[in-house]
Amino acid sequence: MNKKILISGGSRGIGAAAVEVFSADGDQVVFLYRNNHESAENVCKRTGAISIIADVSGPNAVRDAVDQAVKLLGGLDVLVCNAGISKIAQICNTSDADWQRICNTNLASVFYLCRSVSEYMVKNHSGRIINIGSVWGKCGASCEVAYSASKAGVRGLTIALAKELAPSGITVNCVEPGVIATDMNAGFSPEELNQIVEEIPLSRMGEPAEVARVIAFLASDAASYLTGQCIGVDGGFGI
Repeated sequence: MNKKILISGGSRGIGAAAVEVFSADGDQVVFLYRNNHESAENVCKRTGAISIIADVSGPNAVRDAVDQAVKLLGGLDVLVCNAGISKIAQICNTSDADWQRICNTNLASVFYLCRSVSEYMVKNHSGRIINIGSVWGKCGASCEVAYSASKAGVRGLTIALAKELAPSGITVNCVEPGVIATDMNAGFSPEELNQIVEEIPLSRMGEPAEVARVIAFLASDAASYLTGQCIGVDGGFGI
């Protein structure tokens, strides 16, 4: 049966790959994006998905976007919380504004989305929530304290919410990507990327589609007995 999917941060990277995988499976997809209109339009053209512009770092915008998505889809089966940003800087060079912006986008947005969506899913006594964390939320990254802390928060939120929503037939899991070939890592020089790749047991960066396929698995019937799990898609980096 075709599913009704809502994805945040769906205009590029892992989010766009997830839109493509779900759409190719015949699912109905609505995705949220903040300001990359050209990329969002291209994803819609490629996939037939519907986009909604929304800044998910604010609770009111999230509530309005979820209500709109549910109306467009005629319900909701799966939520993928993917929106995320980063900043590479020593902690002494990370401003209050940087900290708030990263935590609001990466962690608060997950709380807001899960809170809004859970109202619909609890009524239906079914649903899948898939949060996108990071290997850095497990291992920590030097010069990425804010990002690492926000993603560690996603891990904790996932585990707690899985326990809370399991009696309502809703599963909550977390996918923790490693070093993936997305815009977030495009700022590294070739030399820096080579150094990073040397630390990955599989000796290469991951592709967005490889993460997207794990997301799709967690949304499938095959994953019906999985909840509260944090699954690393990192080439062994987090071992």
